[in-house]
Amino acid sequence: MKHFLHLLALLTLVACQPKDPVERKIDLLISQMTLDEKVAQMTQLAGGQITEDFENQVRAGLGSMLNSMGEEANHYQRIAVEESRLGIPMVFARDVIHGYRTIYPIPLGQAATFDLTLVEKAARLTAKEAMQAGIRWTFSPMVDVSRDPRWGRIAEGYGEDTYLAAQMGAATVRGYQGYDSIVQMAACVKHFVGYGVSEGGRDYNTTWIPEVQLRETYLPPFKAALDAGSLSIMCAFNDINGVPVSANKHLMKEILRDEWKYDGLLVSDYASSENMTKHGNCANLKEATLLSIHAQMEMDMENRSYMVYLKELVKEGLVKEELIDVCVRDILRMKFRLGLFDNPYCAVENPDYYNAESLEAAQRAAEESAVLLKNNGILPLESKTKPTVLVCGPLAHNQNDQNGTWCFDKVDSATVTPLMAFRQLAKDGQIRLVEQPGKHWSREVNKQNIAQLVRLAKQADVVLYFGGEESILSGEARCRAHLDLPGDQGEQLRALKATGKPIVLTVMAGRPLCIGKDIELADAVLYAFHGGTMQGPALANLLMGKVAPSGRLPVTFPQAEGQIPMYYNKKNSGRPTLNPVLYDDIPVGAAQFSIGADSYWLEYGDEPLYPFGYGLTYTTFEYSPVTLSDTIISITNRRYPIIASCVITNTGNREAVAVPQLYIRDLVGSLTRPIRELKGFQRISIPAGESRTISFELTVDDLAYWHLAKEITLGADGAYTFSAEPGDFHLWITPNAAEGEPATFTLQ
Repeated sequence: MKHFLHLLALLTLVACQPKDPVERKIDLLISQMTLDEKVAQMTQLAGGQITEDFENQVRAGLGSMLNSMGEEANHYQRIAVEESRLGIPMVFARDVIHGYRTIYPIPLGQAATFDLTLVEKAARLTAKEAMQAGIRWTFSPMVDVSRDPRWGRIAEGYGEDTYLAAQMGAATVRGYQGYDSIVQMAACVKHFVGYGVSEGGRDYNTTWIPEVQLRETYLPPFKAALDAGSLSIMCAFNDINGVPVSANKHLMKEILRDEWKYDGLLVSDYASSENMTKHGNCANLKEATLLSIHAQMEMDMENRSYMVYLKELVKEGLVKEELIDVCVRDILRMKFRLGLFDNPYCAVENPDYYNAESLEAAQRAAEESAVLLKNNGILPLESKTKPTVLVCGPLAHNQNDQNGTWCFDKVDSATVTPLMAFRQLAKDGQIRLVEQPGKHWSREVNKQNIAQLVRLAKQADVVLYFGGEESILSGEARCRAHLDLPGDQGEQLRALKATGKPIVLTVMAGRPLCIGKDIELADAVLYAFHGGTMQGPALANLLMGKVAPSGRLPVTFPQAEGQIPMYYNKKNSGRPTLNPVLYDDIPVGAAQFSIGADSYWLEYGDEPLYPFGYGLTYTTFEYSPVTLSDTIISITNRRYPIIASCVITNTGNREAVAVPQLYIRDLVGSLTRPIRELKGFQRISIPAGESRTISFELTVDDLAYWHLAKEITLGADGAYTFSAEPGDFHLWITPNAAEGEPATFTLQ
C-alpha cells in the first residue's frame, strides 16, 4: 500500500502543474520506470488461475491480464497496486463479444436490426455486467467487412457493407465506453485490417487487397470506430499483400498513427507475433518482435515475445527506448481514461446479472434481428383459433447453441428456448402443443427421428421447425466449404412436407446458408441467426404475431457456394447480364456464342437467393418515387446537402416497421464504381393505412471515393485522396438493394 500512496502523492503534485494533468502524470511515471517495467507494461498474459509465476509477473509491473475475473482479478490487482514498485494498476481483459451473462444476438444478427440505438444499448448493458467481474477491456467490436459466408468469423461482424459496418461499430464503441469522463469498459476495434477477405474463406489465411479497395471498403469502419472514441485497436492474424499485419508498418504506422493521428493502444491478437514465423515473414520470434515493435505494436498478447526479446533488442541498439516510451504512454493513457488509478478493484458481491432491463433489451434485439424471408400467408399464427403446433427441430430446445459463438460466460440454464416459450403459451391457453421429445443436434442423422416427426406432424395444424447450425460450426476457425443445413435436416423437412401440413422454418445460424431447396419446402421462413438468451420468447412473439418482423439482411444470401463472393455493391463487368440462358435451357449442340456472351452463372444467372437489405413483414409498404431538393449540386460547396425524400405508405392491415435504405450510384468515374452504395438507412413504424414522408441528406463528401484526383487549376494528376468527381448520379430510396427506380442528379 505504501507504494500506491507514494504514487498518489506524486501524481497529486504533478496534477498541480499547468500541462494537461493526465499527460503530466504519464510523464512522471515513465520517468521513474526501468526498461524492465516498461516492457512488463507492454505485456498481456492469459490468466484464469492464481499461480506463483503470475504473481511474480504482476509484481514486476505486468500491464494486463486476459481472462482473470472477480476475486482472482482483485487478488492480482492488489499485488499490482500494493506490491509492485510503482503501484501501476493492471487492466483486465476478456472477449465479451455480444453479451457477458445476458447474451444478445451475434453481431451479424445485430446488424440485421438496422437499429443503432438498440445496438448501442446492448453494448452499454453488456459493459455494466462485465464490469462487475472486473472486466474493463473487451476485444470488440469486430468491424471486418466480409463477403464470404464460408468464413466462420462473419458471425462476429456486421456483414458485407462498409457503411453499415461503420455505423454499427461506432454505436457499439459508444455503448461500451459511455459518454462520461471515466470510460466504462474500453472497446477494442478489430481486426486491423482485411481479415474478412481471407482467401477461400479460411481463417488466418492470406489476403490480397489493392490500396483502392483497402481505402474504400475495409478501412472506413475502423476509422468510424476510432472516431467514436475507441481506446484500443487490435491487429489481424492475416498477412496482407505478403506482409503479416502484426508487422505491417504501412497499416499500423503510416495510416493508423501518422495519417489518422490515433493515440490509443494497439494490441496484438492472441500470439499473432508468433504467427509471423509461420507466415514465413521472419525466421524466429526475436525477429518477429523486432518487426512488430517497429510497426508500433504496443502490447503483446500472450506471446511473451516482448518479455523475452525486447530489452535485448534495445541493448543491441536495434530498438530505441524512445519508441518503448511512446508505446508505454499509450498504455498508461488508456488506464487513466478507465479511472483505474482511482478505482482499481471490482465489487464482486451481489452482481446484478439478467436484470429486467437487460432481458428486455435482449428480447427486443432478438425480435428485431430476425428476418422474414418467405410467407405464404401461414404467419402470423392466430392465438384466438388456438392452433395445435408441433415444435421440433435440432434448435427448438438447445440452450447452448442458440447463443452462438463467443459467449464464454453465459449460463445455459438462463437461456429461454423456443420450446420453453411455446410451453408457456400452451400453459396460458393460447395454443395446443405437440413437441418432439429428446435432445438433438444439427449434424445428427437419425432415421427414427424422421419417422417420429411424421407421426407427430399428423397431430398438429402447423409444424414449427427450428433448424440451422450448432454454435460450434461458426466463429473463429469454423470455416465451412458447404453451406447447407447440416445433418439430415433437409431430409426431415422433405418428410414433413409429404404430410401436407404447413411448415414454418426458423433458421438459427451464424452465417448465411445456401438453403434455397429447403426454403421451397416451407410455407414461411424466418432467418433468426443465433439470437441469445431471450431468443425463445422473441421467436414466439414473432410467429404468433405479437411483434411484426423488422429485420433486414446485412449480407447477400447466395444460391450456392460457387457464387461466393457475392455482394450487392459489385461493379459491372464489361458485359453485364442482360439475357441469361440458364443451364437447362441450352439447346443440345448449341454453337458456342449462339446463346450470347454475358457475365453470369449458367445455373443461377446473376441473382442471389436474397439481396442485401431484404426482409418481409406482416404488412406491405409502397414507396413513392424519390423527390430531390435539387438536381444539381456544386462540387465546391461540400457542406450544402441535397435532400432526398420519399413517401412510404403502409398498404396492409397492421402497424409495422419499414426500413428505407438510401443508395447511390456514380455513373461514370475515373475508377469504376459500384452499381449501388448504401449511404443511409432509417427505421420507422407506420400504422396500417397511413403514410410517412422520410428524408435523407446527402453532401458532396458522401459522394467521394479514393482515387487519383485531378488538380483543378492545372488539370494535372494530384494525389490519391477521398474526393468527388463531377458527373451524373443515380439515387434510390428503397426497401432493399435490388429494388426501386432511381432519381437522377448532377454534380458539377
